[in-house]
Amino acid sequence: MTTSTPTSTLSAAWSLWALLLGVGLLMLGNGLQGSLLGVRAAEESFGNTVTGLVMSAYFVGFLAGSTLTPRKLRDVGHIRVFAALASITSIAILVHVMFIDPWVWAAMRLMTGFAYAGLYVVTESWLNGHASNHLRGRLLAFYMVISYLGMGGGQLLLNVADPSGILLFLIVSILMSLALVPILLSYTPQPDTSQPEAMNLLRLYRLSPLGTLGCLLTGIANGTVFGMGAVFAANHGLETHQIAAFMGAFILGGALFQWPLGKLSDKTDRQWVILIVAALATAFSLAGLLFDQGASHALTLLGVLLGGTTLTLYSLFLACANDVLTPQQTVSASSSLVLALGIGAILGPLSTGLLMDLLGSAGFLWDLALIHALIVVFGGYCLWRYPNQPSDTHGHYVAVPAGTASLGATWVEEAADDPVQLDLELMDADEESSLEEGPASAAEPGRS
Repeated sequence: MTTSTPTSTLSAAWSLWALLLGVGLLMLGNGLQGSLLGVRAAEESFGNTVTGLVMSAYFVGFLAGSTLTPRKLRDVGHIRVFAALASITSIAILVHVMFIDPWVWAAMRLMTGFAYAGLYVVTESWLNGHASNHLRGRLLAFYMVISYLGMGGGQLLLNVADPSGILLFLIVSILMSLALVPILLSYTPQPDTSQPEAMNLLRLYRLSPLGTLGCLLTGIANGTVFGMGAVFAANHGLETHQIAAFMGAFILGGALFQWPLGKLSDKTDRQWVILIVAALATAFSLAGLLFDQGASHALTLLGVLLGGTTLTLYSLFLACANDVLTPQQTVSASSSLVLALGIGAILGPLSTGLLMDLLGSAGFLWDLALIHALIVVFGGYCLWRYPNQPSDTHGHYVAVPAGTASLGATWVEEAADDPVQLDLELMDADEESSLEEGPASAAEPGRS
């Protein structure tokens, strides 16, 4: 199915309002069930180790869902896959309350992780396939704002009823089911997957090194924040309501800064925006080491600043990677990027736990500082090695520096598969060369 490309962020978001509303409802339910299951497991005396294993099953399913979803997308389309996966999450949460058993809960968490990974693949490939490069950063930022607000609102729903009852489990199921209504009852244009292309992590890395490795590193950071953030706050002497404020500040910061940073990345080189944001996250993490134990207000402010940098990088990396892809590559690419995020999310709590055992609560901040310092170093390398990325806001050509001939050859080979596209690119090359004086510049046709 072919659709016209939206020319503004609002028109792009409005054309996908049903998808974005569905995502908001799903994240509302996901935010509630994460806290609900942790509290209920403690009440049922599962024990910390068993509870940790139960919750980690989510990430095992997450990895599986990110790799298996693209095949179904190609077979039945985005809407049907979205509906099926949302239905799985609605069923899984009800099984939790029917059988209070760690093994059953672990199996349901695995199913939930599988479904949510697939939902992310569906949503992100849908958005990337619908947005042009000059709107992609803002549209993905809009999506992340909705996601974080949904997760934050889900935390507040924990106060609606007693976690020891069944009402909160029913509310989660209702939210998951409601997410299907706008998708199924409205026309939402789907991206074209009639000619899908395989896009594994290695190939994606060759096309967008920073976008691919960045998703892995930001996955580590996100796993650190959501897996160990509350533990850090507790070890730092905060009380329960102060811990909630600290974690809420993280999500609020992520929501507040998504839009301006996404818009900025559309107006300038995304790599520079990523580099600056990662550098700020490193500085904020190191500054947090100076705070005294129990400094709740200072830590809450730190949460806003860290959330505004740490939690905004994923959408920037997504936009960076998808700038060099064709619509036929977005589904497989989204799967690979979600896979990288999931691998990082598993590594995050593990690395932070080790550092916190060695350094105390400060290990949390040291871990975040090291992760973002790596992003700064690699981002600087990419700026030097690949100074220009293809973007439809800056023309259709990218200068190929020394050592990147294989990258240019890949783009030429893919353009050659589409005779019309190749003809247009050759025509553009002739027009540009006629305007230049002196020897022709070394340039290779890229893809917008």
